[in-house]
Parts: sequence; structure tokens; C-alpha cells
Amino acid sequence: MNNKDNAVALITGASSGIGLVTAKALQKAGYRVFGTSRRALANVDGITMLTCDVTDETSVKNMVAEVLKQAGRIDLLVNNAGIGLLGGAEESSTAQAQALFDVNVFGITRVNNAVLPTMRNQRKGRIVNISSLLGLIPAPYNALYAATKHAVEGYSESLDHELRTFGIRVILVEPAFTRTAFEASITKPDQPLAVYDSVRASMAVVMRNGVSAGDAPEVVADTVLKAATAAVPKRRYTAGKQAGQVRFLRRFMPEALVDKSLRKVNQLPIV
Repeated sequence: MNNKDNAVALITGASSGIGLVTAKALQKAGYRVFGTSRRALANVDGITMLTCDVTDETSVKNMVAEVLKQAGRIDLLVNNAGIGLLGGAEESSTAQAQALFDVNVFGITRVNNAVLPTMRNQRKGRIVNISSLLGLIPAPYNALYAATKHAVEGYSESLDHELRTFGIRVILVEPAFTRTAFEASITKPDQPLAVYDSVRASMAVVMRNGVSAGDAPEVVADTVLKAATAAVPKRRYTAGKQAGQVRFLRRFMPEALVDKSLRKVNQLPIV
């Protein structure tokens, strides 16, 4: 993937934040870039914007067909579309949990399934799935969101093994807190319980402060570009210093210390 002449990149959720910044970075690096958004948007900075709802299989198939009609190939797919949910795990109905998985997990599955026949015929391609640091660690009051990212991690590792014989690699990029509007647009639980009101509000402040002090989205974009162009890519790339530190601590620190540290960072009582 080092030769980007005529290489075509497709990135979902490219209307703002990490997705838009990554699309611009790929375009600057020489890719012909197609981005998607749920609502129609004008093209920006050489990026062709297409409408796509990743929860709608027909919408996904039509979008991929349009990319192939215009470009004839897809060399890089970046699955970035996703939504968040902040609240106690029992504060969300099953329907709300399913809706979260429909975007964050099955949305990736739909797009991959639509793109893979082309990549297999090309005998090459690269898929970068945007995961999260919360795909590696527990996340109190983000349990369902973290569950979607843990699912993406397992799915991606398994899919990578299945596709290597076709010249396709699947890679995970794991950001920590990133300075985007993600926190401002996060979903609230649909069946809130008064017993969680205080700590939920406290966790919202923790998240807000984390986002404010987090990495610039360009850090994630640079990591995606590295994953996309590495001759021999790693299975996963942490994006930013904080994500790398937490991954290291999760791997090598005793579980009890990780548990205590996580509760302290999230301002929860050490019990």
C-alpha cells in the first residue's frame, strides 16, 4: 500500500471530527478519497462526499456501487462511523443497546461485506477499523459503548486471519480521548434511574475534561495513515501517548492495580 498513485480510499463518518480530518490527511497523501455522511454534504477539499446510513444495507450497497462507478476500485476502507452512549448499563433498554450495536458493530460488518468482493478480486486491500481505548479496558458508565468496541476488536482480529490469503489486511486503530464533538453529541440512556443521577453527571464531567485535554484528531489521522501505508502492518495501533500508556499498563500491570487505577481516574470510590 506504499504506492498511492490512483489508490482509492473510502472512509465512513467523514462529515466532521476524526473522519473529516482523516479524509483530508489521506487526500493530502495522494489517495482519491470518498467520504460518507448520513446527510447530503457538498464535496470538500478534493474529497467526494456520498450519503450513506451504515444501518441500512441498501444504502451501504448503493454507496459502494457509486464509488466503484466513479473510481473502479477501493484500496483502503476506513470504518469510522460510530456513536456513543453514556450512562449506567441498566439504564438502557435492549432496543437502545441494539441500536448502538447496529451502528458501531453491524455498520462495520455491512460496509465490509459490500467492499470485500472488490478487494478480493483485486487481490489486495486494507481495512482500518476505528476502535477505541475502551476496546481494551473496562469503562464504567460506558459499558455498552465499550462492549461495541470490544466486539469490533474480536471481529477485526478474526477477519484479518480470514483475509490475508487474499492480500487483504484488517487493522485496528485505538484512540483515547480526542478533541472532537463526540462528547457533545453522545446519546443519553433511554430509561434513566435516579440512583445513578449523581455519578452519571460526574462521569459526564470526567469525559468532558478528558476530551478537552485529549489528542487532536490529527493524531488519529496520522495513525490511520501509518496503518494504511505500512508495508507490513501491525494488528493494532494505539493513537496518541495516552492510549499507548494505557495499553502498556493494561498488559503488564497486575489486575488489582489496573482496577484501582481505573476507579481513581473515573473518580469512583476505591472498594
